[in-house]
Order: sequence, then C-alpha cells, then structure tokens
Amino acid sequence: MIGIFKPAAHQPAMAPDQVDGNYKKLRWQIFMGIFIGYAGYYLVRKNFSLAMPFLINEMGYSRGDLGVALSAVSIAYGLSKFLMGSVSDRSNPRFFLATGLIMSSLTMFTLGFMPWATGSIAAMFILLFLNGWFQGMGWPACGRTMVHWWSKTERGGLVSVWNVAHNVGGGLIGPLFLLGMFLFSDDWHSAFYVPAAGAMLVAAFVLLVMKDTPQSCGLPSIEEYRDDYPENYDKSHEEELSAKEIFFKFVFRNKLLWYIAIANAFIYLIRYGVLDWAPTYLSEAKGFSVDKSSWAYFLYEWAGIPGTLLCGWISDKVFNGKRAPAGIVFMLLVTVAVLVYWFNPAGNPTIDMLALIAIGFLIYGPVMLIGLYALELVPKKAAGTAAGLTGLFGYLGGAVAANAMLGYTVDHFGWDGGFMLLTASCLLSTVLLAMSMKHTEQDQSAIAQPA
Repeated sequence: MIGIFKPAAHQPAMAPDQVDGNYKKLRWQIFMGIFIGYAGYYLVRKNFSLAMPFLINEMGYSRGDLGVALSAVSIAYGLSKFLMGSVSDRSNPRFFLATGLIMSSLTMFTLGFMPWATGSIAAMFILLFLNGWFQGMGWPACGRTMVHWWSKTERGGLVSVWNVAHNVGGGLIGPLFLLGMFLFSDDWHSAFYVPAAGAMLVAAFVLLVMKDTPQSCGLPSIEEYRDDYPENYDKSHEEELSAKEIFFKFVFRNKLLWYIAIANAFIYLIRYGVLDWAPTYLSEAKGFSVDKSSWAYFLYEWAGIPGTLLCGWISDKVFNGKRAPAGIVFMLLVTVAVLVYWFNPAGNPTIDMLALIAIGFLIYGPVMLIGLYALELVPKKAAGTAAGLTGLFGYLGGAVAANAMLGYTVDHFGWDGGFMLLTASCLLSTVLLAMSMKHTEQDQSAIAQPA
C-alpha cells in the first residue's frame, strides 16, 4: 500500500507507566471516530429512498425502474466491501474511512444540485453505483480498527454498541429531509444535499481523531496490553498479510464464513426490502403522508439501537458467546413482525408503525451478529476481508434483490407478492443460521490456523 493509505509505521515503545493512561484515552477517542464516522456514512447511503415517491409522482418513473437504479448502491457496495475490505486490511483506517465518506458526500451533492443527475435512470444508476463503491470503504476500516484496539473477550459488547451507528445515521435522514424541505421551500432534492453537508463535517472529525494501530502510537498490541490472547495467537498475527494470504489461508476455505455469508443475503433482503420501500409502501398501500412516512423511516432505524444492544447481550450472556442461537431467536420474531406489517389493513396506522418499529428493533441484531461472527472467525489482519465476504453476499445478493427484484415483484404481483418474498427470506435465513450452529470447537481451531 502506498501514499496516505499506507499503514502507519510502528513507533518506539513509550514508558510502561504511560501505557495505561494513553491506551484508555486513545480507545475512547478512536471509538468516537469510528462510531460518528460510520454514522456519517449512513447519512449519505439510503437517502435516495426518501426521494423515490417524488421521482414516481413528479417525474413519472416506475417502481421497477427506480428499483434498478437503487440496486446500483447494493451492487457496488457488495463488491466494494469485499475488494476494498482487502485493501483496508493493508491501509491506515484514519484516511481510508474519511476518504470514502468525502467521496460519497460528493456524489450526493451531485444528485442534489445537478438536474441531469436525476434526469434518467442511467444517470442515477451510475451515480448510485459510485456512491455504493465509496460506501464500501466504511465498514472494513472500522473492523480493522476494532480488532486492533479491543481484544476478543470485550469485542462482543463493543461491536454491539458500535453497530448502532447504522441506526443513528440512518435514522437522522428522515428528520434532515424534513428540515431541508422546510428550509429550502419543499425542495425534495434536499434529501441529497442536506445530509451530504453533514457527512462532510463528519469526515473532518474522523481525520482529527482517528489513529491506526496501537503500535503506531508507541503502545503494545491489545493482546499484550490486556493479557487476552485468542487461541492459536502468535507474533505473526501482528504482521501485515498479503492479499493472497488473506484470501486463500483464512477466507476461501472457511466453511462457517460461507454459511453466515449466505444467511446474510436473506437478512439483508429483509432489512432493505422493508426499509427502502417503507416510504412508498406506506404512501401507496396505507395512505401515509410524506411527514408520517419520514418519521416511520426514522423510527425503524432508531428502534434498531436497543434491539442491537439486546441481541449482543443475549449472545454474550445467555448463549455464552455463541452468535447463531441469538440470531435464530431474533429472525423468528422478525417473521412474525413482517406478517403483522403485511396483513394489517389500511386505516390502522398505529399497528403499521408498531410493526415497522418491531422489524427495525429485531433485524439489526442479526446484522450485527454476522459481522461480529465474521471478525471472530479469522485472525485480525484478515478481519476486513472476512467482513467483506459477508457484505458481498448481503448487498450483492440480498440488498440488490430488495431493490430491483422486490420493485418488479410489486409491479407485477402487487405488495402481496413482495411480502411473500420477504417472508420466505425470513425462513431461509433462520435455516442457514441453524446450519452454522453445527460446528465444533475443533472446527474453529482449524479455521484460525494457516494452511
């Protein structure tokens, strides 16, 4: 890796009496960097969904065509999260995280200010594809940071808390959109440029507070600092790996990683199938106004905050660090909530809101668990690539289906057809999570060893 993305060099070790104080200070500082930084990514990821009702009603686009345009984000993000995940494993996350956020914000400014940008499906597809590619730089950089600054036994709680950054950033899109409509004379393009302005400020914050590895700050590795070594740990775990070593030694032969990656595809189909189409579904099928749909979007995202924390706690405390059982419980409850959201007749907005909140509360726990599970199945220098594989399936499989397939399904078979697809995904993801439970401690030990 060259240029600003090159990993920061290890610095001479600081005096032992300074280690504890500096470690504690920097961990708080860096956590704020990855939490606020990743929340910033969500300010400029899914705001296109809020503009879709206007693109349908004012510009005459069909739901299927807009679903194709929206799928560009998921196609690019899935590929980018995997490929850029490999790059992030060999990069300085301070610059990697900020660069992706800046570039993503610039694409949103283009959609908001340039008339040609929303003038055709092709233009929207290209810009959303670019946005999705830049978005793929976020999660891997945060994953690399977490495995270097927090040890395995404290990582479950940490990832649960960090993961709610999804919901903080994603939930703020709705209120920011309403603020933009108020400030800029009902200009629906503000769905793009107002969140983008906020994301640029977040990128500046990331550059200010982030660091690379503990060793680049003169500190010992996190394993040495906390005397918390994972099974099969040795000094080679602190050495940077080549892309070939990461792919072939620790990812491609890892069967448990493949199980959860495929499960992730169905979980993401539900996550984005409900989220991306909520403004359109609630408007068309349930008679919600723009402001009510925007607040429903907000509540869906923010309901995921306590749900994610609860899911992480259950996986740690009730299931003793096993991730699949908690995921299965939550996905079964998601199935129930989706059915209520589907069959509740128009004219009962309170039940629709509660069902949407329940789905948001429940779905983000399994999303978080799969990301955490991926980090735990490989050495820390391969963390970005492992998370990238699950993201590749989640976005290229699940989210693309949620955008394009669900859009055309609704066009041809109505909303009932769309909900049949969502319900089937609930059941299939549960089955795949159950399959991932059939591993033994020997399986996990073998995974951690180089080929």
